[in-house]
Formats: sequence, structure tokens, C-alpha cells
Amino acid sequence: MKQHREIFGLSILSIAVFACRAPAADPPSLELVQTIVLKGKAGKLDHLALDAKRDRLFLANTTNGTLDVIDLKAGKLLKQVTGQPGIQGVAYAADLDRIFVGLGSGGLCNVFDGGDYRPLKTVKFADDADNVRYDPATKQVFVAHAEKSLGVIDTESYAIKADIKLPGAGEGFQIESARPRLFLTLPSPSMLLAIDTTKREIAATYPIKSASNGHPVALDETNKRVFVGCRNNPMVVVLDADSGRAVTSVPIPPDVDDLFYDTKRKRLYASCGEGFLVVIRQSDADHYELQEKVATVAKAKTSLFDANSNRIFVAVPRQAGKEGPEIRIYRIRD
Repeated sequence: MKQHREIFGLSILSIAVFACRAPAADPPSLELVQTIVLKGKAGKLDHLALDAKRDRLFLANTTNGTLDVIDLKAGKLLKQVTGQPGIQGVAYAADLDRIFVGLGSGGLCNVFDGGDYRPLKTVKFADDADNVRYDPATKQVFVAHAEKSLGVIDTESYAIKADIKLPGAGEGFQIESARPRLFLTLPSPSMLLAIDTTKREIAATYPIKSASNGHPVALDETNKRVFVGCRNNPMVVVLDADSGRAVTSVPIPPDVDDLFYDTKRKRLYASCGEGFLVVIRQSDADHYELQEKVATVAKAKTSLFDANSNRIFVAVPRQAGKEGPEIRIYRIRD
């Protein structure tokens, strides 16, 4: 019996030593480091843009009808530019120090000075101006709007240089930096368009068969991959940027609205309206896996990734008992 007790005691000791030596679990990829409270009613928030030089964030506060300017250094709301009904898309042109804002009401694209936020110009499209992107290579602003079109604004004259007709309503899009190419997704019919930004015309059309209702787009230019976040059969679809060939897909939570590729860490970040910020790991150009799901709140589906400061900004609609909407800032761990 004594021998059995000794063996049992040694076993317990061995387990304890092993437990002490067991490696700690890896820390999460994203760490919430700051929450900035804004002003406004409960309801939809849309896209964001960053003035990195001034460390100021711009938010399309759709429900409030304002362009919110957030001072990230001070950690507070700096200004609300009023009179922006249905505000949706926001783009900041750092070399011009201009902010371009797309309004869902009336199809307007408003232009503001990046220093004092005074209005400079209003460009009128047919209706429902949504996503806005600036291309520094061509000094053009692209605006997806109703009537199934992609408008092109010359930033010197503010003239509409083209209005590219699309086979469906355009949603998210991104512009390549190495060649004159823009990739735009159509929710229905489910497809990805490659657009020549110099000729201002559709260069190729690629159907997306594994899912539909595509919204955000992200690019890995080194590996020639295009990522499309889809809401019906929710997943990130990976396509070849030259051929449009479907490479693979990764399931994600429902209601994705923003998607970014982190070149340094070989990761994708997706903000999903179900209430998650998702991290997808890239093993190589053809292989991906869900690495992490960080809980946020329901309908917090728009975000912005800044590679230079290693931060992700998430727009959080006003919650019950809160003073206003919030910006939650996550630091990215290597």
C-alpha cells in the first residue's frame, strides 16, 4: 500500500511539473487598446478613412448625417460636418489634402478641405453614391453609384471624366498600385469586374460561383490574388487577379462589410455585422484558414486597417445605455 501511495504521489508531482512547463496559449492577434465615444443616435455607421499625418479618422455617421472627424491623439471627437444626408463612402487624398464623401441621398459626392473641413465642391451623380476610392497615380476619384455605374472624377477640375456602365449595382472595390487596374464586386449577378483605370472601361468579367452578394474587396498584389467578402453563403472567396480563376474560399460570420489584406503578416481582417472581427491566416497564395474571431457587437461591420500604425479601427453603432457611437481601436500583434 505504501508503495502504491509513493507511485501515486510521484504521478501527481509529474503532472504538476508538466503543467508548469506547458507552453502558454498564444496571445490574441488583436488587442483592444482604446475606445473613443462619439455623438449621435443609434443606427447605421458606414465607412472610414484616415489622415495619417494629422492622426485623424473620418467616419461616415450615416444615421446622424454627419462626417465625423476624430482626433486619435486626443482620443476624442473633434468635429461633425453636418448636412451630409445618407453619408456612406469616405476617401482621403493625402497628396491633395482633400476628403471625398459619397452621399446615398441625392447621389452627391462632396469635397472638403482636409485641414479645416470647409466644403470645396459638390459633384452630382444619378443617385445613391456609395463607396469612394482615390487613385493617386491618375489623380482620379471613383464613386460607385445608382444606375449601375462607376463615376470617375478628375480631381483638378472636379469634372466627371467618365461614367462606366456596369452589368449590376457596384459595391466594394480596390485599386491596384502597380498597374492601372481596379477590381469591383457586384452582389448580383455575383461577379468580379476588372476595370482599366486609364481607359476607364471594363477589361474583364469574372463570375463568382461559390457565393453571392459580394461586398468588400481586398488585394494581395504580390501573389496576384483578389479577395471578395460574400454575404450569401458567407465566405471570403480568393480569386486569381489575372485570370479570375477561383482559388479557394474561407467561411466567415454573416454580414461582412470591410476586408483588408496585411502584407507584412500575411493575414486578412474582416469585420462582420454578426459581431465579429475575423483574422484569416495565409499560408501561401493558395491556402488560407480562419485563425481567430474577436467578438465586437452586432452591426459593427465597418472598419479600417492602417498598416503603418498597426491598428484596426472598428465603427460601433450606439448601444443601449451608451452616450453615443464608438470607435474601437485594436492593436495588431505580430
